[in-house]
Amino acid sequence: MRDLIRKLTPELLLDIYRGFVKSKRNKELEAIRVAGDALSPEAIENDIRNCGINPGDTVLVHSSLSKIGFVEGGAKTIVDALLNVVGSNGNLLMPTSPNAGFQLNYIQKLNVFDVANDKSKLGAISEYFRRLPNCQRSAHPTEPVSCVGPDAEYYTKDHFGEQTPYTSSSPFYRVSERGGKILYIGVTLDNAGTSLHTLEDAIADFKYPVYFNESFHVDVKFSDGEVRSMKTKVHNPEQSVKRKCDGLIPLFKDKGVLKENKIGQARTLVVDAKSMLDTMLDEYNTKGVTMYTPQGE
Repeated sequence: MRDLIRKLTPELLLDIYRGFVKSKRNKELEAIRVAGDALSPEAIENDIRNCGINPGDTVLVHSSLSKIGFVEGGAKTIVDALLNVVGSNGNLLMPTSPNAGFQLNYIQKLNVFDVANDKSKLGAISEYFRRLPNCQRSAHPTEPVSCVGPDAEYYTKDHFGEQTPYTSSSPFYRVSERGGKILYIGVTLDNAGTSLHTLEDAIADFKYPVYFNESFHVDVKFSDGEVRSMKTKVHNPEQSVKRKCDGLIPLFKDKGVLKENKIGQARTLVVDAKSMLDTMLDEYNTKGVTMYTPQGE
């Protein structure tokens, strides 16, 4: 429904509405700060541990800072807490796409994707994380992912050149392959369902036209200044508006794939990435379950 509204509403009106929502939430957060109810770094770390995140884990994080509440130190506190919990042997990843809308609209206006400098449009936490000096970012122009950890190169190195962003060479798939976890902090599958697309790229003849019928050549500027060209597909917006990702949550709960918790004030979904992909493959093959048909066919 959110994507349908976005498609039917002029961009100017959407910007006005987003500004209104942001202003309202900022006032609420300021009231929390004034009341002395700010969340401390210690409280955030405890909440992350209570979600079942452990030292050595690989964790892919989608987040909304404002949904967490007023946090002392803001995005830095959240990132520091996540890194502290997974520790030096763990890997922390975040999608850091420079696009928050339809991929087709974005790619049609794109001249060069600058890996080192193009800001993440996926929230303050992801943008702070992207700029860490030890953070590596994958070089796919539509769905780059940033990573800090001993296996950061493995997760990010082969994303460039993939015609679709969710292949077996992508960070999204490799988090599943390595038995990682996905945290949805203050967001749900409806507005952060990128990992669900690994199903579509894993099925050679996926039954829905999820990709636009034209491929696009894109220049990518790497951190060392080298510019290389690649070809990529983007999502078909007519199919994208049919997504019902949150409709999969009951299935994932029933299969033990997903659990709910809280970090600060934010509803948090904790997902076993491998079990999610395995469940999606099984349910697709046996019942026709997809993000477009969560009840099957």
